[in-house]
Amino acid sequence: MPDFLPTTPWAAGPSVIVFAVASLVTVLGSIRLVALGDTLADRTGWGEAVFGVVFFGVATGLSGIVMTAVTAANGHPQLGYSNAVGGIAAQTTAVVVADAFYRKVNLEHAAASLSNLLFGCLLIALLALALLGSFTPDVTLCGVHPISVVIVACYLGGLQLVRRAGAEPMWQAVGTTETRPDVPDEHGDLDRRGAGWLWGRFVLVGLFVATSGWATALAAESLVEVTGLSAGFTGGVLLGVVNGLPETVTAVAAVRRGAVTLAVAAVLGGNILDVITLVVGDIAYRKGSIYHAAGTEDLFITATGLFMTAVLLGGLLVRQSCGWGRLGFEGILLFASYAAMTALLAT
Repeated sequence: MPDFLPTTPWAAGPSVIVFAVASLVTVLGSIRLVALGDTLADRTGWGEAVFGVVFFGVATGLSGIVMTAVTAANGHPQLGYSNAVGGIAAQTTAVVVADAFYRKVNLEHAAASLSNLLFGCLLIALLALALLGSFTPDVTLCGVHPISVVIVACYLGGLQLVRRAGAEPMWQAVGTTETRPDVPDEHGDLDRRGAGWLWGRFVLVGLFVATSGWATALAAESLVEVTGLSAGFTGGVLLGVVNGLPETVTAVAAVRRGAVTLAVAAVLGGNILDVITLVVGDIAYRKGSIYHAAGTEDLFITATGLFMTAVLLGGLLVRQSCGWGRLGFEGILLFASYAAMTALLAT
C-alpha cells in the first residue's frame, strides 16, 4: 500500500468520507464515459450493444475489479465475492432507474435487440458456473480453482457466438414506432476529435474510476472491522451499490442521449465483467478458492442475481410497452427483488 495512505483499518469517520468521495469520482467519471463511448461505438462500427458490453463493461467494471482484488488479497474473500455478485444485483436494478428517465415507453421495449438478449443468456450461464463452483471439490491449480478457467473460456466463447449471430442474425426484434434502432448519431465536438484522442480519454477516465474503486475497497474493509457489519451486507449492499454506480449513471446518461441500446448493454456488460471479477478475486486470494470461501449470504446474493437477470431477459422478450407506474412488469420485479435482498441481508 502506498506510504501516503494510513494503515487500515481506518476510523469510521475517515472511512465514510473516503467512501463518499470515491463514489462521487465514480459518478462523474461514468458520465464522461457515456459521451466518449457512444462516439466510439459509432466511429468503430461495432454498435452500442457490443461496445457497451465489452468496452463499457471493462471501463465501468474496473472499480469493481479493484475492489474484489484488494479485499481478496487482504484476506477478506467473502467481502470480495459479495462485492462482485452484489454489484450484479445493484446494476440490474439500474435498468429500473434508467427506465424511469425514459418517459416515452418501457426501456426494455425500445432497447430489445438480439445482442442484448444473447448477452443476457451469457450472463446467466456465467453466474450459474460461479454458483456451481461453490459445490465442486475444493481444489486449486497454481492457486486457482478450475471453475475460474471454465468461466473465462465460456466468456470468450460467448463473445464469439454473439459476434457471429450479429453478422448473420436468425432472429430480430419486431420494429415498432417506439423502437430505437442503433444508428450513428451526431456527437458535437467529439465528432471532430481523432480516434486516438477518444480512446486515450476513454482509458484515462476508466483509470480514474478504477482508482476510486481501490479507495472504496479499503474504506469498506475498515467499515467491516470497525463497525462489525457483516461481510455479506457490506460487500453485497454497500460495495455493491458503489460497484453499480458506474452502470447506473451510464445507463441514465445513455437514455438521456437517446442511446437506449447502450443503456441496457452497459448494465449487462458490467454484470458479465463482475462474474469475471470473481476470477480475479480467485487469483488474488492465495489461501484457497474464493468460491469455497463464499458464505451463505454470498450464495444468496448470487442466486438473487440469477433471478434478476432472468427477469430482465424476460422483459426484453415480452417488450411490454407500459406497465405499472410507467415501468414494465420486469421493472417492478427487479426493484422488489433488490429491496427484499437488502432487507434480508440487513437482518
